[in-house]
Amino acid sequence: MTSPTILVVDDEIAIHRFLKPVLAAEGYKVVQAMTATEALKLHGEVRPDALVLDLGLPDLDGKEVIRRLRRESGVPIVVLSARDRETEKIQALDLGADDYVEKPFGVGELMARLRAALRHARPRSDERLLTSGDVEVDLAAHVVRKGAAEVRLTRREFDVLAVLLRHAGKVVTHAQLLREVWGSANAGDTQYLRVYVGQLRQKLEDDPAAPRLILTEPGIGYRLV
Repeated sequence: MTSPTILVVDDEIAIHRFLKPVLAAEGYKVVQAMTATEALKLHGEVRPDALVLDLGLPDLDGKEVIRRLRRESGVPIVVLSARDRETEKIQALDLGADDYVEKPFGVGELMARLRAALRHARPRSDERLLTSGDVEVDLAAHVVRKGAAEVRLTRREFDVLAVLLRHAGKVVTHAQLLREVWGSANAGDTQYLRVYVGQLRQKLEDDPAAPRLILTEPGIGYRLV
């Protein structure tokens, strides 16, 4: 099996010096870029399996890099940035980033989120059947099971769960969930989501008060583990 190639885009030399051996130890090939222009050029030449992308680049904002890449590529993008405002995270995710990790960061968390982004990018052998833990969803039959028991969901509950499962491991923003389930006219009605996610947790979580399946990303959206 060929080792995945990771393109690290950051203007800090210290980040490159730190991340290259860490990624290599995890079995990845590493390609490095210091600017947005260099990153876009290398993406076309190398076709990496994923990007680790800083937003504060000297020539273009990292969000513009995401925008340009999404015109032509579904390559997984994990943002690694010191920008910690919710609006920055939401904009990057809505533009097509797969995940967002704040600096300073823990290596274990970054590697876990990178692995999740890479898993999500792999083509599924069966798009009809999706699973997470002991929860199994048959999209064609509209059947949900937890362990051996069938779980009865309303149509809206099923639709919300299906979107989260299709993006398993990724942060799905409030706006994205609302658009995909209720349509663009309801993109600001986050109260819908709180109600339906709460109902899903009651039906699917072992302990709805301490969810382990559907996690909240405060102010941003939800992530299905």
